[in-house]
Amino acid sequence: MKMKFAKRCLVAVAAGLISTSAVMAQENDQAASLDELLNMVKESRVAETAEHRKREQQFTREKGNQASLLKQAQDTLAAEERRSERLEETHSEQELDVEAKRQQFNERLGSLRELFGHLTSTAGDLRSTLSTSLISAQYPNRGEFLSELIDKMNSNTRLPSLEEIERLWYEQQRQMVESGRVVSFTGTVIKPNGENAEQEVVRVGSYNLLSEGKYLNYVPDGYKMEELIRQPDGNYLDAASELQNATSGLVGVGLDPTGPTGGTLLGALINSPTWKERLLTQGGVVGYAIMAVGALGLLIGLWRIIYLFTVNAKVSSQLKSDKANTNNPLGRVLKAAEENPNADTETLELKLEEAVLKERPAIESGLAILKIIAAVAPLMGLLGTVTGMILTFQAITIFGAGDPKNMAGGISSALITTVWGLLVAIPVVLIHTVVNGRAKRVIHVLEEQSAGIIAENAERK
Repeated sequence: MKMKFAKRCLVAVAAGLISTSAVMAQENDQAASLDELLNMVKESRVAETAEHRKREQQFTREKGNQASLLKQAQDTLAAEERRSERLEETHSEQELDVEAKRQQFNERLGSLRELFGHLTSTAGDLRSTLSTSLISAQYPNRGEFLSELIDKMNSNTRLPSLEEIERLWYEQQRQMVESGRVVSFTGTVIKPNGENAEQEVVRVGSYNLLSEGKYLNYVPDGYKMEELIRQPDGNYLDAASELQNATSGLVGVGLDPTGPTGGTLLGALINSPTWKERLLTQGGVVGYAIMAVGALGLLIGLWRIIYLFTVNAKVSSQLKSDKANTNNPLGRVLKAAEENPNADTETLELKLEEAVLKERPAIESGLAILKIIAAVAPLMGLLGTVTGMILTFQAITIFGAGDPKNMAGGISSALITTVWGLLVAIPVVLIHTVVNGRAKRVIHVLEEQSAGIIAENAERK
């Protein structure tokens, strides 16, 4: 049994060797014979044994190095722990020393702490003022040292120098002095088209900047000066040019008292629409219609006033003449009486009444149109106002009522038509009154003269 088992093992080992040799033969060159195959197997086992031995030697060396490194790391850890203990002791001692020094610092600082508090507050206010002041357009970078000064006064390790405190006082005084001066200097002005131009700038205290007869806007970011795209009306610009050209004396110029706080008054004045803008843009279609009706009423009124004044003059001249002249209504009425000298009283009365009736349409022409225009113009203005209010409320429905300026602007535009309606109606009413009075005077003269002629004819009969 043992022999059989041994044989089987040998067979298995031989089979394994053969299979290994076969694999190696496939991976490398194929063996030509069994002897060559055995040599190849032997060489492979020898190479593997040498490699394993080399790895064992390397592992042994590294194991020794690891022990050395571990010993070195343990020594370093112990040294650092001792160093940490020393540093903790030193830190504790230094904390006590720092606390003692801080108390000593506070005791020696004394009333200077209160002084530094006031200086800090003053420096902060001055820094805020200088950052937006128009004077910084002429003297930029004045407040850069203030931040460092504030940090020093709030620090426990640094103190401000006497020169820095004196400079704070100097800048405070210079700001007050320059606020009352009108000076000129050369600076870079940004034009509305984006171009930069070096030109003379006049600074009126801390209120306004002027250049070449125009108002400038100061941009604190970068100390820039920009020419306003929209300027005030011509009177202000003329005064600005006069100030820039003046060398001495008093010159009247428009100033914005809110200039040091942003120039809100000048902005509101500039953004306010002119009468031309209100006339051409805010009235809308209804506004144009009102203006057309008003122009028609004024033309008719002027025509009737001129005509009736001429007629009145001719009638007055006819009253002084004994001969009838057909160039005026009274002359034509008198001509009708002269053409019927032998008519009875009733016939003459009818003839004169007919002549007066013929003259009345020409004399009263245009009165009805003027009366209608005077009544219709306010109604058209009311129509435009109601239409504008509807649009305003629609805008409020869409965008909300969070911005009162939008609501005020819409309501203002809506009321423009009412204003135009009244501006048309009032003069037209006055013109109608004048024209109607002149027409009634002429008709009254005609009726009076007709009644006188009829009475004379009745007396003769």
